Amino acid sequence: MTQKSTADRSGLMKELGAASRRYMASYALFNQALADHLQLHPTDLQCLNLLSLEPEPVTTGRVAELTGLTTGSATRLVDRLERAGYVTRERDTADRRRVLVTLVPERMAEFGAVWQKLNGAWFTMFDAYSDDEIALLTAHMRRTVELSAAQVERLRGGQLWSH
Repeated sequence: MTQKSTADRSGLMKELGAASRRYMASYALFNQALADHLQLHPTDLQCLNLLSLEPEPVTTGRVAELTGLTTGSATRLVDRLERAGYVTRERDTADRRRVLVTLVPERMAEFGAVWQKLNGAWFTMFDAYSDDEIALLTAHMRRTVELSAAQVERLRGGQLWSH
């Protein structure tokens, strides 16, 4: 790289860093506001979001995997969601030793209705992008999910300072 392109890249990376921090903060604040609106904890809200993407009911262990929580914390999260009426616990008919966390369709319909009201603005924003740009954004989001999961593991494993 030439000196000018190195400086340009440095400036772009600095701008990306600032925009990224604002983006993450705005999402966290949006998540909190939506959780408050639904009278849920933000982690519970995201758990419902993740559970709605699962094709079938899951075990509490799977809830722990999806959220990155310990099994004890995942159990308490499922307890809260059950008290709020969003999930039930049911014995697995194939393996009676297992208990499955099942979404309550009526409560999830209410949850979905709120998302539906908010989604219009998001999709309008994305209408400004070409198909290639949407593909790039999607690839970026998938890579971010993978990197975030690795960073969560690193933080939880006390490996923040090791290389």
